Amino acid sequence: MNKAIHDFLEQLKTEQHYSEQTIKSYAFDLEKFFKFLYNEGIAMDDVDQIVIRNFLTDELNNGISKRSCKRRLCSLKRFYDYLMKQGVVEDNPFLFIESPKTEKKYPHALYKDQIEEILKRNAERTDELKLRDQTILMILYYCGLRAAELVSLNVQDMNLRTRFLRIIGKGNKERLVPFTEETRDVTKAYIETLRNKLIEKYMNSRLTGSNDKKEASSALILNANGEKLTTRGLEYILDQIEEKTGTYVDLHPHLLRHTFATHLLENGADLRVIQELMGHESINATQVYTHVSAEAMKQTYIDSFPRARKKKVDK
Repeated sequence: MNKAIHDFLEQLKTEQHYSEQTIKSYAFDLEKFFKFLYNEGIAMDDVDQIVIRNFLTDELNNGISKRSCKRRLCSLKRFYDYLMKQGVVEDNPFLFIESPKTEKKYPHALYKDQIEEILKRNAERTDELKLRDQTILMILYYCGLRAAELVSLNVQDMNLRTRFLRIIGKGNKERLVPFTEETRDVTKAYIETLRNKLIEKYMNSRLTGSNDKKEASSALILNANGEKLTTRGLEYILDQIEEKTGTYVDLHPHLLRHTFATHLLENGADLRVIQELMGHESINATQVYTHVSAEAMKQTYIDSFPRARKKKVDK
């Protein structure tokens, strides 16, 4: 079994180009499960839904979060798929196991160090799609776009010289949003390299009409097949970014948009400016995104009232 696990992890590294952190997470999940089997005296071939449920119950009783249990199931399901292809097992007992229900609670916003960690880990990936995914992360976070707005972007909507993004939002309302120099550099590299390869891949894979060719060549963000990205495809990419980087924060376009607004507010941006950048018709809609985190509020209070800091008492 140790050899099978080693070969599986090696495949993730060499063929899937997963990060070291993600591979470590897979290794940890597999180790936990097979340690459970060993302690219970259960053979690998005897794993069924009852065994899996007992494993999950044991994990939850030991204080493991539902989110971690969900990740374990994903790791084990993929590993058993690998074992099936190798002819080691006949079926995958994890196929019909439902993950523990987790509350649909998104944090008010990601902390800045979380955003920096996600961008850093994604930049360390070695697979070809890294550059496209980094472009997606930066535009969503630094420009606060909705999912539909991102997938609707065309190359000409992004002015790399002036660093302004032209966005057509709800109600066909147009707005301009600035972006960072780093976003410009990453996007420029994506457009000039990977995006051209994806378009070429699309053209070579199928015979298309002129309209299809025009759509494929004008869209800024393309999927792995060189086609215009959909909102569902965007959600899939963000899920894959989490898996490939080992950063599990419920990454979602709305979360990054919310984080964009919150960080602007925390750095002193006027609510009306945030409203314009986000394309809200009403200021009331903007306020939904501008709940300052308790930690940031506390820090602002302490900075305003230095005497609020707890002082050491000499004994």
